Amino acid sequence: MEISWLQAAIIGLFACLSSMPGLGGTSFGNYTLGRPLVGGLICGIVLGDTQSGVLVGVAMQIVYIALVTPGGTVSADVRAVSYIGVPLAMIALKSYGLSADSPDGQALATSFGTMVGTLGTVLFYGTATMNLVWQHMGWSAVEKGDFDKLYLVDMVYPWVSHILFSFLPTLIMVKMGAPMVELIKNYLPMDGLAMKTLFTVGALLPCVGIAILLKQIVAKALDFIPFFFGFTLAASLGINLVSATIIAAMFAYINYRIKMLSLAKSAPGGVAEFEEEEEEDI
Repeated sequence: MEISWLQAAIIGLFACLSSMPGLGGTSFGNYTLGRPLVGGLICGIVLGDTQSGVLVGVAMQIVYIALVTPGGTVSADVRAVSYIGVPLAMIALKSYGLSADSPDGQALATSFGTMVGTLGTVLFYGTATMNLVWQHMGWSAVEKGDFDKLYLVDMVYPWVSHILFSFLPTLIMVKMGAPMVELIKNYLPMDGLAMKTLFTVGALLPCVGIAILLKQIVAKALDFIPFFFGFTLAASLGINLVSATIIAAMFAYINYRIKMLSLAKSAPGGVAEFEEEEEEDI
């Protein structure tokens, strides 16, 4: 798979947009557009292989499914995972002749994502450090009463930081990714110890993401019951992620209705109001 300069530039632009403060803040930028699942879809569309892009994005998303940045502290940069790791993983899969939905393909994808995510941390802190310059300029403008300059500090100057630490590194690494992957392929053959180790470690990485997620949502031992029930249901029925999501949404809706009913019964006059609302819905 050969990536053109235009394709690399588009992917680099999305790497910038995924964390720009003017793009809906971090809620739409970093925590939505910057996620590997969304980045995999975008990279797949740009590179002309949407299916592989989504599958690679799904594999990487599981590892970073519960990753947050409290106080600006990051262990891995998901922007780099999404817009550098995904394209490089797609190139590697094509080069090794692996399918994106195969166990080995997913293990290779997660390994690439982890390597790039660690490297992206340097880019993340580089962006944050340079943004301190604009912040200092903003405080100086406030002290002088030049409030119009704050628009430049918030909406314009950060582009310089993201161009230097997001756009250009993504552009170069994605464009030069094919030769690098080919070099890795020559020095690390499929039947070698290094690649076997890489596949083994990559296959275990999703457990890290799931463990982090469980640490956040499990408050007591009984909370594990629906979690294991979902895994049993998926294994016995052989359903995919979309089907599992729909089933989980149905259970969540039932749980929500039960809680609303219990709250309505506990409130004074709540039962009558709840029943009247149900009749109106019918």
